[in-house]
Amino acid sequence: MKKVAFYTLGCKLNYSESSSIARMFEDKGYSKVEFNDKPDIFIINTCSVTENADKKCRKIVREAQKINADGYVAIIGCYAQLKPAEIAEIPGVDAVLGAAEKFRLVELLDTFEKEPVNQTAKILASSIEDAVEYHTSYSLNDRTRTFLKVQDGCDYPCAYCTIPLARGKSRSDTIANIVKAAEEIAARDVKEIVLTGVNIGDFGIQNGEKKETFLNLIKALDEVEGISRFRISSIEPNLLTDEVIEFVAQSKRFVPHFHIPLQSGSNKVLSLMRRRYRRELYFERVAKIKSLMPDCCIGVDVIVGHPGETHELFLESYQFLNELDISYLHVFTYSERENTLAVTIKPVVPKSERAERSKMLHILSEKKKRHFYESQIGKTGTVLFEDEIQNGQMLGFTENYIRVAVKYDPLLINETKEIQYINLNESGLMEVMESENYEPAH
Repeated sequence: MKKVAFYTLGCKLNYSESSSIARMFEDKGYSKVEFNDKPDIFIINTCSVTENADKKCRKIVREAQKINADGYVAIIGCYAQLKPAEIAEIPGVDAVLGAAEKFRLVELLDTFEKEPVNQTAKILASSIEDAVEYHTSYSLNDRTRTFLKVQDGCDYPCAYCTIPLARGKSRSDTIANIVKAAEEIAARDVKEIVLTGVNIGDFGIQNGEKKETFLNLIKALDEVEGISRFRISSIEPNLLTDEVIEFVAQSKRFVPHFHIPLQSGSNKVLSLMRRRYRRELYFERVAKIKSLMPDCCIGVDVIVGHPGETHELFLESYQFLNELDISYLHVFTYSERENTLAVTIKPVVPKSERAERSKMLHILSEKKKRHFYESQIGKTGTVLFEDEIQNGQMLGFTENYIRVAVKYDPLLINETKEIQYINLNESGLMEVMESENYEPAH
């Protein structure tokens, strides 16, 4: 029995796909093992959004060779689609598979026999236009939560982004198939499902036609028995409709937590980025959420240092974020990507200035998070505990994404429990006590 190991870089979507591909190997009789357990086959799932994709890929390949010099190394993911020839030149790589090929990896590579030492790596990467099939994917046995892919690809030509080049056009499975996947997950005693995709608000495109809607999808999933929580990972503000917000506010299983990409609080920069909304719409979305769900957690993606972002425009963005009723920021420092419109935009922001702006927003994010956590003290929530221990305490997240710490109890792993927030500790974790209204979860 050959052993296979996976290393996944990047987003929740990559994790869901790695897990699904791993199950394909297991169905064929392979044994899935940890990366350092001397596997016969290494599968590295790459990302193109993170900076230094090339360096990270090379480093992981080197580590794989140290662990097993005879191991077969295959590279998949966004970076593999964008730069297959470049990856094929990395010493130790045996095969590179593109977006249209990665789900046929077991079939295409078959025996996983290494080529002679001086042989160039095998490239199986067709044009991104060929990536038209949809593969429902979800993670299992990796974490307490499961990432369920509901959509792939993107039709939005944002100036800075290579994802449409790496994943192709927007496409989805049917609601019926995704509900079936959620039921399979529920049967494995998973308590929380995180819906993930490239542009999940654009859900419903099948064979090039819009056939279903994201609103109808979440309504169907809300009826799935056995899942305590559904969480929406990230949704574009122009696709986060009032109807979606209103449904989440009264749903049985969807939690009060939204992650909404903003990218910039300056309308001029949003225009340069080719985003499909202006900051006024974003403000309206946040206000709508808070009017219906005052304790809702709202996370925000922001890019600093995009070409054309002057110091004055950055301060305008900072001020907008400072005044928004949000809970935390994910800050990304702009980095140049080949074949994107952004590399032609002037002026270019010096890297030192990008770093300084990033630092400012990270500090702002910590202030926002602390303010949000403190606003919850004295209130109650429900924690889903994870198999993660820090300093003798176990960690978990509440429905509105507050991370809490309690004394370790193995019986609590993968269990939900009603608690009352009492204090923030020095690590920024919420300390809690059992709620007077606590009832054991079933």
